[in-house]
This record gives sequence, structure tokens and C-alpha cells, in this order.
Amino acid sequence: MSQRLSLVVQSGDFRVPDEGRIAVFHPREGHDLSDLPDARLEIIQPLKPEYDYWAGRGLTSVAEVPEDATYDAAVVFIPRSKPLARQLVAQAVAATQGPVLVDGAKTDGIDSLLKELKKRTRPSPAISKAHGKAFCIEGGIDLSDWVPGPSEVDGGFVTAPGVFSADAIDPASALLARALPKKLGKEVADLGAGWGYLSAEILRRSNLETLHLVEADHVALTCAQTNVTDAHAEFHWADARSWGQKGSLDAVVMNPPFHSGRAAEPSLGQAFIANAARLLKPAGQLWMVANRHLPYEALLGECFVSFEEAAGDNRFKILHGVRPRRKG
Repeated sequence: MSQRLSLVVQSGDFRVPDEGRIAVFHPREGHDLSDLPDARLEIIQPLKPEYDYWAGRGLTSVAEVPEDATYDAAVVFIPRSKPLARQLVAQAVAATQGPVLVDGAKTDGIDSLLKELKKRTRPSPAISKAHGKAFCIEGGIDLSDWVPGPSEVDGGFVTAPGVFSADAIDPASALLARALPKKLGKEVADLGAGWGYLSAEILRRSNLETLHLVEADHVALTCAQTNVTDAHAEFHWADARSWGQKGSLDAVVMNPPFHSGRAAEPSLGQAFIANAARLLKPAGQLWMVANRHLPYEALLGECFVSFEEAAGDNRFKILHGVRPRRKG
């Protein structure tokens, strides 16, 4: 990833300007930006853990492109989502009059994106390295048709490119919503709330005073703020693996992620479970849904006095933990 950026800079195809701001779209921890001047970079990163990483290094960081922003150059690290990749490139060229470097892995669709751009402009020769490609285009070209308008799924929920389950209500979340009891308690959190479907269902429950929507993706959280307008809802742009005050909640509801890129990482869901147990009051309860093959039961046994599979089908399981164990 970082090798390609350096090679394009060294080739001269990406001319790092002597002055002015340089936007860097969606860099992840591990990307090497050392060929770019730290003091003039603006990191655009909606994922809170990644945002915190770059901000912690002292780089100017924002969750989304500021309105009317202008840059003298830009770098775009494309994500897996094709609609989001196109949108990021379109935003970069609209805000930049200088060169725009586009970098991505073959598994993330960099070849098809390059092919599409060749129909609209003249990219520099692509540099191939480490199972990916990087190339440059000039800013200022019109790719406004790559920026999608508002989209809705069943139920009138607003979504956005790149967010989880952007095209439809997630079937696992729908299964969990049907399994939830009529009462969950006064203080409840939806960890990894996404664009708000589960939260909207939770808010149908009685005796609830506060529902905390905790979501690391700023774009998804913005959708949730449109979709969930109940006065009992509070929104938190935060990492659900570490958010919140110990022993503060009556219930946690969640459909945790279990992928990092294309690789399955059960440790993500396990971190959600551990934090849920920390957040719950002594008599608190966890309701979660997971793909049937994911190995969460052993950790649930460590974190809760009792747990059960409360419902499920051939794809998903609904897990219910009661009374968190206090360690130390």
C-alpha cells in the first residue's frame, strides 16, 4: 500500500505541491504517508478508530469532506465498496485543482475503477505493486454522476454508500429485533448501531428512558440521526469496543461486525461482548445476533453468569447473556 504511493511520487506523476493543503481520503493505520508533508495534510477518515490513530499522530483530521473545501492535491485510498470508491474519487477531483493519486488493491476493484476513469480522463501509467495499483488523474474533472443521491430501503430508512447493509435491512438484525423482549430496561445501548434499524426497533419497547446509539462509522451515524428521531435516542461517534461507563446499562443489544476487509475476524465480536459485559449493571442482559459458525459461546460463559441461544435459524443465532461476571 505505502510502496505504491512512494513509487508514484518518485515517478513524478504525482507532483507534491510546494504549498497548499493535501487531502488524504480514507487512509488506514499502516499506510505510510512519509512522502507527504505532515503539516499540510488533511486526513478524511469517518471510522473513529482510524480517525483517532491519525489525529493521535498530530495530523489534521476530519470525519467527512468539509463543505466548500479546496485542496492543491489529494490522495484517495479506495475501499471495497464500489459506490463508495467512486464517490470518494468524485469528491477528490471536485475539491482539487492539482493532481489526485488513486491507490487500491486488486481485490478492492482498482482495475475496474481505472478502466472506468480511462473513459473520462487520461490517467497516468499505473504502477503495480503488492497486489494493487496506483495512478494519477487531474483534479477539476466532472465526475458528479459518481456521487449518488439519497437512497432509501424498506421502511423509509436512509442509507449511504459503504455503510453496512446499505441496500436492505440486514436479515440478522431483523431476526434479532423479532426476538427482543417487550421490556429491556431504562438505560440501553445499541453497540455498532449502523444506520439505525435495530435502534428504531428497540425504541418500540416500553419503559426505556435512554437509548445510546454507538457507531464508529460517522457516515452511518449521520444516517442514523436521520432515521431515529425519538427524543430518547443519544448518538455517539465512538468505538463500541471501548465506549461507555462501567456498570451503567440495563441492556445491550448488538449485531457486531466480524470482518476486517475480506478476512473473518471473530475477535471483533469478542471485543464487543467483553465491553458489553463491562457496561452492564449487575442484573443486566445482553441480546446479540451472530452468524451461526462464529465461536462466541466460550467467551459468553466467561463474561456472564448464564447465557443461552434464545432463537435462531440455519444462518444466525440469537444469544442472550444475563448478569455479567465482575473480574478483579
